[in-house]
Amino acid sequence: MLTESPTDRSKPGMNIRRIKLGLCAALAAVAMTGTAHAAPDPAFTQFIQSLWPEAQKAGISRATFERETRGLEPDYKLPDLILPGRPETGAPSQPEFVQVPADYIKESSIARLASEGQTLMQKYRTTLDAIEKRFGVPGTIILAIWGRETDYGRYALPYDAIRVLATQAYVGRRKDQYRDEFIAGLKLIDDGDVTRKDFTSSWGGATGLTQFLPSELAKHGVDFDSNGHVDIWKSVPDALASAAQQLVNKGWQPGLRWAYEVKAPANVDCTQGVPEVTRPIGEWLRAGFVPVRGLKLSADEQKQSASLLQPEGIYGPSFLTTKNYFVIKEYNFSDLYVLFVGYLSDKMTNPQSFETPWSAETQMKSKDVVAMQKKLTSLGLYSSKLDGKAGMQTRSALGAYQKSAGIKVDCWPSKSVLKAMNAK
Repeated sequence: MLTESPTDRSKPGMNIRRIKLGLCAALAAVAMTGTAHAAPDPAFTQFIQSLWPEAQKAGISRATFERETRGLEPDYKLPDLILPGRPETGAPSQPEFVQVPADYIKESSIARLASEGQTLMQKYRTTLDAIEKRFGVPGTIILAIWGRETDYGRYALPYDAIRVLATQAYVGRRKDQYRDEFIAGLKLIDDGDVTRKDFTSSWGGATGLTQFLPSELAKHGVDFDSNGHVDIWKSVPDALASAAQQLVNKGWQPGLRWAYEVKAPANVDCTQGVPEVTRPIGEWLRAGFVPVRGLKLSADEQKQSASLLQPEGIYGPSFLTTKNYFVIKEYNFSDLYVLFVGYLSDKMTNPQSFETPWSAETQMKSKDVVAMQKKLTSLGLYSSKLDGKAGMQTRSALGAYQKSAGIKVDCWPSKSVLKAMNAK
């Protein structure tokens, strides 16, 4: 979901060399002492002040800019920063990418959230009905997003958002993107949508009950309670409607399910489990895929385009995923995240679990997945990012390798397969 802009935003007349030298000196001091607040950071202060022309252009008042940046210091304890003397560990491993499905989509957690979701469905029935009527997004879907993102508001976001955004803009890996997010964050305060006290976030700057970056809120925010402000921190109607609006703006199709669990045929070709391979659902059914529990799909449903998803390769559940599946994935680019949200949404109205149980007990370490991706790249089977995540493209490429090597084709990354790859 996050992308870095390549635009050079340097302002004419700025003493870039002096700022860079100051930055290096300040960060070196931090790295040597190991203390983030041992002394004021003049280079950081100068960097923040250099952003005033952009803030002014965005319509932010000078009073707001001065008040919110006065005494502001970087937080060098945040992850995903580039600091002298600090190992380049990158962003923390997200559970969506390092946990096996059974641990991430834990039945006990889903059951609790589904039960609470049912209560919230009744409490906010009028609001949810109005949101679905306006946006075409089921109330259970947006409640599931709320439950996944902040445990229905119980999870207290731990960071000062302005400080996070400023630090990421200064020494983060995606400076240009966070420069824009910092300005967008100040704009939220200047417009009166949130106070600095309430403006808390994750380490990456996502904020509110349904977790928006400031720029995303500017694009998709909805003042659903009509009080003159988009408040996703305290107004449940605004938070849920904004989540629905974001899904709509990214292509949500009313009346379309997110996915169908199916039984795959014994001769399934798991290498086809990528978004690029799409067929009408009816065609998948004629190829031997069978909806679980005898579900009968209508003629209109069978006309819908879908792709195959097998999160554990040939093991575990299989799904035919619709366009709405990938719209939810725009909210968080993880298959397990979408499965969590979709499953939780279904559980609010139907107590049944996935028919096929999860089977994987371990997930390969990211460094081993990267090694596998490098090997697959060298063989011309993989052309995506070396990100250490065993996603659709990696699983499909692995299956293609298994075919070529004459070994069992299961599309599931394992140490034994990596060992066999290295041996060859």
